[in-house]
Amino acid sequence: MSSGTLNLLIGLAMGLNLLALGSSRLPSLIRAVSLQGMVLGAMPLLMESKLDWRVGLVALATVVGKGVVIPTLLRRAMRAANIERELEPFIGFVPSLLLGAGGTIAAVALAQALPLLPEHAGSLLVPGAIASVLTGFILLIGRAKAISQVCGYLILENGIYLFGLLLIHATPLLVESGILLDLTVGVFVIGIIVDRIQRAFDSLDTRKLTTLRE
Repeated sequence: MSSGTLNLLIGLAMGLNLLALGSSRLPSLIRAVSLQGMVLGAMPLLMESKLDWRVGLVALATVVGKGVVIPTLLRRAMRAANIERELEPFIGFVPSLLLGAGGTIAAVALAQALPLLPEHAGSLLVPGAIASVLTGFILLIGRAKAISQVCGYLILENGIYLFGLLLIHATPLLVESGILLDLTVGVFVIGIIVDRIQRAFDSLDTRKLTTLRE
């Protein structure tokens, strides 16, 4: 795959970061995370000149998991909790969007100053990874709804996934399997937490955790 096409896909993922930060509607946020997961999950198949069936299998599992299974579970949780909007975030949507845009610009500038290999010098892999990690942190810290925070975790994982693609030619299966395993464990843990919050407080607003006492 040409570097131009690769940068186009990463640019799309970076745009979805900003869409996630600026959206108050949970369905739109979940849709952005789903599309980003599918785009990034397919990238290893397009980056390899010779397709390794093991990499293809793990990439397929990543696309299905991030693009279909996890978003479906999040939509079910959203409907069960009867919420569709993030009304009172810790960090407002406009400030979040400005932070994300500023972080993206800073990531591009930082990547140009790093001593990257020639094959990665003109790629958006590093700035896309940094921007996605930053976006994930903003959503984790700045949102009150547990579903929004799960989406932030998924975007943060997508950033780590992009970093891993820098090593795909050296250790493809190790990189893909490690990221997929980390994602799977994290989603199971977060799923349990979301379920416990819902059962205990009949709400997915994490601010209600402040009512807990020993």
